[in-house]
Amino acid sequence: MTTGGKVATTLSVLAVVGLAVFIFIKFFFVYSEGINEGDINYFQKEGFLFKTYEGKMIQTGYNSKNSSATIQSNEFKFSVDDPRIAAQIESSGSRQMKLHWKRYLGTLPWRGNSEYVVDSIVSVVPVQDVLPPQ
Repeated sequence: MTTGGKVATTLSVLAVVGLAVFIFIKFFFVYSEGINEGDINYFQKEGFLFKTYEGKMIQTGYNSKNSSATIQSNEFKFSVDDPRIAAQIESSGSRQMKLHWKRYLGTLPWRGNSEYVVDSIVSVVPVQDVLPPQ
C-alpha cells in the first residue's frame, strides 16, 4: 500500500470513528437527569410517522423569563417513550406528580420532540392531599 493510500485509510477510519462518537454523544449520552414535580397541563400522543407522547407540566412557583415585570409559571416540557409510563400518566388525571427524567443533547423522532425524556414516575399525590379542605 502506498503512503497516500495509508493516509487516506487512516483519515477515513478517523472520520468514521469521529462521526460515531459525535452521534453517540448527541443522541444517546445522558447529559443530565433529575426530578420535576408539578401538575400535568397536557399530555398527548402526536406525530406523523412516529407517534410519541408529549406533555407539559406546570410547576409550583413563578419564573420571570425576561426583565419586564411579567411573571410566568414554570413549565417543563417532556416526552415519554415508554407506553406503560404514558398510560400511568394518563390514568393519573389532574394529580400532582413527581417525574424522573433524562436529558439528551439531541432528539430522535421515535423518542419524542423534547430533550427531556421521562423514564419513571416517582410519586403521585392523591387528589384529597392537593385540594384545600372544604
